[in-house]
Amino acid sequence: MKYPFLLALLLISNASFAQQKSARKEKSIPAYISKVWVSDQGNGTYKNPVLNADYSDPDAIRVGDDFYLVSSSFENVPGLPILHSKDLVNWELIGHALKRQPPFEHFAKPQHGNGVWAPAIRYHNNEFYIYYPDPDFGIYLIKAKNITGEWSGPELILPGKGLIDPCPFWDENGKAYLIHGWAGSRAGIKSILTVNEMNAAGNKVLDEGVIVYDGHEADPTVEGPKFYKRNGYYYIFAPAGGVSTGWQLVLRSKNVYGPYERKVVMDQGKSTVNGPHQGAWVTTQTGEDWFLHFQDKEAYGRVVHLQPMKWVNNWPVIGLDNDGDGKGEPVLSYKKPNVGGKNYPIQTPVESDEFDGNTLGLQWQWMANPKGTWAFLQPAKGILSIYSDIIPDSANLWNTPNVLLQKLPADEFMATTKLTFHPNAKLENEKTGLTIMGLSYADLAVKSKKDGLYLVYSVCKNAGKGNAEQEKTIEKLSANTVFIRVKLVKGGKCTFSYSLDGQKFTEINEVFQAEAGQWTGAKIGIFCTRDSQTNDSGYADFDWFRIEAVK
Repeated sequence: MKYPFLLALLLISNASFAQQKSARKEKSIPAYISKVWVSDQGNGTYKNPVLNADYSDPDAIRVGDDFYLVSSSFENVPGLPILHSKDLVNWELIGHALKRQPPFEHFAKPQHGNGVWAPAIRYHNNEFYIYYPDPDFGIYLIKAKNITGEWSGPELILPGKGLIDPCPFWDENGKAYLIHGWAGSRAGIKSILTVNEMNAAGNKVLDEGVIVYDGHEADPTVEGPKFYKRNGYYYIFAPAGGVSTGWQLVLRSKNVYGPYERKVVMDQGKSTVNGPHQGAWVTTQTGEDWFLHFQDKEAYGRVVHLQPMKWVNNWPVIGLDNDGDGKGEPVLSYKKPNVGGKNYPIQTPVESDEFDGNTLGLQWQWMANPKGTWAFLQPAKGILSIYSDIIPDSANLWNTPNVLLQKLPADEFMATTKLTFHPNAKLENEKTGLTIMGLSYADLAVKSKKDGLYLVYSVCKNAGKGNAEQEKTIEKLSANTVFIRVKLVKGGKCTFSYSLDGQKFTEINEVFQAEAGQWTGAKIGIFCTRDSQTNDSGYADFDWFRIEAVK
């Protein structure tokens, strides 16, 4: 590890995957199955999305009998989530490749919408490679011998503004290439794709690059390219037309630098899946071809679908081509991939957390590089203590780094947490609770005042503009333990409620509309803040956090 001194500052470690696997083996702990979304229908078929959460810009590979997927993580830390599957339908979150995000001081505060954009993962020379872009700094490379092992420190191999969506390719002749797109907001140009030559090790770019495709006329906002080779053709899979309205484009050529022929191989068609594009082609052990891509669902984020794929006249057809024109449309359900005749257990990424272990669940991410003083897991007590930290400039949670969040897990769900608040007696206005975070956010929280603890409900509209929360006092509390819940139903409608005994819940008589974040879906999570400085902090003990079906 290039930065070993930073490890102590991070509460979430890839080592937890190994611990979970060991514990599961020793105690026969069953695989986690979500109570709110399961893709595997248990009869040999699956329904889309296979990941009904914001794993945007997915890329995936197969190594032996194992499939691995990575996605964008933007400002959230740890970054570059890694998921594992045996059948492309049942997925488990097994770790993160990026423990802290460089430049470290820059990402010590929230940088919404910045950071890790669309990555690419490849297995080469018995190593895992991930290339990821930061649109403000350039393209980074990290490597690991083991998918859950220590990843190298990020190496900036192509510095520059607006360089996005890289993907490497190693040709049979030993030459290596890197294709990428451009972010108009930084580079002043977009809708083009560039290929650079790299050294054989893939850690040094050798030239200024060559534009191989211009999408301004036919394919505006072409981006997210993935580089492959088949039957003597070089293929570039790339989305175009925008995340919510676009299509999946494929380019092919006999020369790595083109000229490239163009074909749209999937669009929405008559389906309900808007903007189906940006993803990864994978082939099973039995020779079946499949394509993983995202769908933009606004407040729910960019969820991951799995589409059947076939080759016709050396062009891929993704989804179902009902009219035979060579262009497919997404399926909502389909037979599961043939991965050698084996059936694997139903499994989904973990959502709930009892806080009984030595590490946080892998689903949790901070809004910035964390400090070692933010949180403390106490397995003997089965609690997570979060210490209050100052809201920068006393603005709002949008600017506050120590907010612990996870992705929305389904179109409808209910999240409940039990917390006990221990405010600092020397401070006022310490606050802890449950939030739905996005460009606008809401939270139900316990707040300390001179005369005791109060339950408060807050909404902050257009939080990124520095707006203040609109806070409403619900009631004065007679105890410092409270159960806080939020129900989210279709359309992203959220209703908060609370209980003093965990049985009878009182609803807040307001409905909050969840909103997307900057390039992300809304998130749900917990926090503990203060607005002034003294020589110590208060803290909140979170007993558990549970995701359940709406009652």
